[in-house]
Amino acid sequence: MSKGRLEAFSDGVIAILITILVLELRVPHGDNWHALRPLLPVFLTYVLSFVFLGIYWNNHHHMLHTADRINGKILWANLHLLFWLSLVPFVTGWMGENHFASVPAAVYGGVLLMAGIAYTILKNAIVAEHGPESTLAAAVGSDVKGKLSVALYVAAIALAFVNQWIADAIYVFVALMWLVPDRRIESRVTG
Repeated sequence: MSKGRLEAFSDGVIAILITILVLELRVPHGDNWHALRPLLPVFLTYVLSFVFLGIYWNNHHHMLHTADRINGKILWANLHLLFWLSLVPFVTGWMGENHFASVPAAVYGGVLLMAGIAYTILKNAIVAEHGPESTLAAAVGSDVKGKLSVALYVAAIALAFVNQWIADAIYVFVALMWLVPDRRIESRVTG
């Protein structure tokens, strides 16, 4: 099967999710800088989630660029990833509205953890279809960065009940770790 429809559908879903995210930002009641202060937690979670969705979109694009074909497993793995990403606006709003409280921060991490696992499943399905000598397999290698991200999400979920600011710092750290598109894949495709 061609990968064009999968890419177009995924791009559309992620674009809609980013749109839903911004719709959660409410217009402040007031005409001065103080009116923005209560919106700061919501805005900060919006920025973090926007970055995460952007990272997934960017790396998803690079990963699919290495694929010549897709199969049913890849289609379902992609839907699995999109399911978890579709929950990002909900957990973003919950965490922001509750000023990064422990339970919403842990649930936010849970969604990020499951999206990370789903991304790994999708990557593995693409590698399985294209073989261990494929461009993607060579690019990701043992995927230390992916495994580290999953471990950090697990730690952040637990730490959200100790100190939610530590959990939030871990989420920011993981985002910073992935902010630049995956150079491993980019270098293999262009090289």
